[in-house]
Amino acid sequence: MNVLRDALLLEAPATVSGAPLFVRRVSVPSDRGALTGATLAVTAEGLVEPAIDGVAVGDAVLSPGWTAYHSRLRVIEHDVTARLVPGGEHELTLLAGNGWYCGRLGWMGARGVYGDRPRVAALLTMTFADGSEVIIRTDESWHAVCSPVVADDLYDGQYLDLARERGAEHPVLVSALETGRLVAAHGPAIVRHESVTPVTVTPTPTGTLFDFGQNLVGWLRLRVHGPRGHRLVLTHAEVLDGGELARRPLRSARAEDTIILSGGDDEIEPTLTFHGFRYAHIEGWAEVTGTVEAVVVGSDLPRTGTFACSDADLTRFHRNVVWSLRGNTVGIPTDCPQRDERLGWTGDIAVFAPAACYLFEMTGFLRDWLADLRAEQQANDGRVPYVVPDALPGWAVISGEEPESVAIWSDAAVWVPWAVWEASGELAVLAESYPSMCAHLDRVRSRLSPRGVWEGDFQFGDWLDPTAPPENPIQAVSDPGVIATEALHRSILLTARTADALGRGEEAEAWRAEAARLRRAFADAYLDADCRILSDAPAVYALGIVSGILEGDAAQAAGDRLAELVRAAGHRVIAGFAGAPYLCDALTRTGHLDDAYALLLGRDEPSWLSPLARGATTVWERWDSLRADGTVNPGEMTSFNHYALGAVADWMHRTVVGISPAAPGYARVRIDPRPGGVLTWARGSVMTPHGLVAAHWQQDAAGSVRVTYCAPDEVEVELGPAATGAQRVDASTFAGIVAADAALV
Repeated sequence: MNVLRDALLLEAPATVSGAPLFVRRVSVPSDRGALTGATLAVTAEGLVEPAIDGVAVGDAVLSPGWTAYHSRLRVIEHDVTARLVPGGEHELTLLAGNGWYCGRLGWMGARGVYGDRPRVAALLTMTFADGSEVIIRTDESWHAVCSPVVADDLYDGQYLDLARERGAEHPVLVSALETGRLVAAHGPAIVRHESVTPVTVTPTPTGTLFDFGQNLVGWLRLRVHGPRGHRLVLTHAEVLDGGELARRPLRSARAEDTIILSGGDDEIEPTLTFHGFRYAHIEGWAEVTGTVEAVVVGSDLPRTGTFACSDADLTRFHRNVVWSLRGNTVGIPTDCPQRDERLGWTGDIAVFAPAACYLFEMTGFLRDWLADLRAEQQANDGRVPYVVPDALPGWAVISGEEPESVAIWSDAAVWVPWAVWEASGELAVLAESYPSMCAHLDRVRSRLSPRGVWEGDFQFGDWLDPTAPPENPIQAVSDPGVIATEALHRSILLTARTADALGRGEEAEAWRAEAARLRRAFADAYLDADCRILSDAPAVYALGIVSGILEGDAAQAAGDRLAELVRAAGHRVIAGFAGAPYLCDALTRTGHLDDAYALLLGRDEPSWLSPLARGATTVWERWDSLRADGTVNPGEMTSFNHYALGAVADWMHRTVVGISPAAPGYARVRIDPRPGGVLTWARGSVMTPHGLVAAHWQQDAAGSVRVTYCAPDEVEVELGPAATGAQRVDASTFAGIVAADAALV
């Protein structure tokens, strides 16, 4: 990219402690006519906060975000025309934070995975009425000074000393900027979304406890007046244990901000970190006056999909799904936003992508992340890493072996672009990802056993199966080879359909032939004479049905057996990350809709709704992250904000409400609600590329169902059996309802 032409990377010398502030005075000429435009382009290895005359430039925070730094470094452009005055003198500053580049990453104590110090680059271009330009770029003319940020880390928090003097200016260290890895920021920026006021404020022996009533992601904003040098210590947690912050689930993440007051009226936001929390404790608050609110931070994703129904708990669960997605889209799709992890685990978004693409406009966000996936995959000979960006290169997994492709997690290379394509209809998504899909499949095919199935490699399998012991979440009842082979089959079929969409007919046929071969190998290896699948667990039947590896009588037998297992479990969810997203779908496809509803609406643990009775406002990593007795699950991995188990929301959208794309991008729409359970009504909507699609059904006392829907005039609508005779209305009929349902978060 030329927008940073000849700019150099700036680094502060060791004499500048904490987060360095890079400073340059800028004179705006007055003899060239009016200033017609001014653009500031910035990038960073780490985080950068540009400001002019002490006022932040733009709304983005945690910028430029996290990418596969070895291949991709985002450039952010800001229009600063209104901030500059011809003939004026301005101070241009760049505050540099550690961020993902040189802060802590992962739970193994790694720090500085990509580099030891943050580096920034910028270029200010001013254009004038006479056609001339003035360019200010980062180079040796800049200086570095100490900022009020004494320390900053995404996991541990920020130390902000507002009484700290800027001090002397120091020469900067400069290095060349590799322009080959500069990319435009096509995905949405990370921004402040809203602020949340506390619902309760409780004095404690050591300070003050604030409950914000919602598990969220961001930081605290303080407006405070207190003595100069007074210290406030802000600690965060998602739940309470014995009335105190439950800090153990954070593992080694300190999640603590320290603020030293200036002695004046301070407005404080620790913007070089973020936390996942519902509760915050402030030590030293009793000695000051002021207000506290939580600032919700995340990628700027427009809301597109809504859901509500007659069961208040199910509606609340859907709200929890939305909040978990919001909290885990801070730049990249993460597993959790609070502990010493916060990584782009590929398995979570692989299963959740269809639900995500209904709820929010995810196209730019996920296309940007898929570019990182491809970059990491190319660096690993076709293997898709467990996390993207790959902050754990060479990580030896639980088995002690070097990483290899792993089912569902590596399948994100196929499943995610397909979900984006179905929601957006943008063929470029498939064109960009098709080589990556093929490389993933080729890598896995080289790993197949002599029996022609994917067995013998390390697998996460049905991760966090609730029957597994808390200390060993990989110990699922389902056979990992079965899960892996089923997931592979789904990826092969989707890659064949991708080849069809791209006009690669011969390749599509070759992939379909490969799928047929895998189906035969699966039957020989894992099916008995009664069509029972090896390990006889709910997950293997559910994934076997939705993956298409079971056909005809075998698929029906699997559905019947799945229904038996679900009933025997009292309609509790006996499956983890690999199986739970597909249980209701598999039951529905094989004629067991009543069991699907009983499973969805069950309150007995483990179930989707049981956490609500314990105050859940987001989706948990474990079905029992907080146990019935109020204690936190003793397992090492106990997050209270994980969207993976909320992937059932996709089935809720397609089956409970009945909205699904009949063609990519909702060029055709299917309205096919399947009422069931105790629900008496349900409604939902999605803003498609063509306009609003919404549906509502109501069941009367006699059991008759009335369906109302809207869709853009140019969109053909297919009606399912329950929607026969449905009334098509104008979008304005739904406008108020849609706005109200979207506001429920």
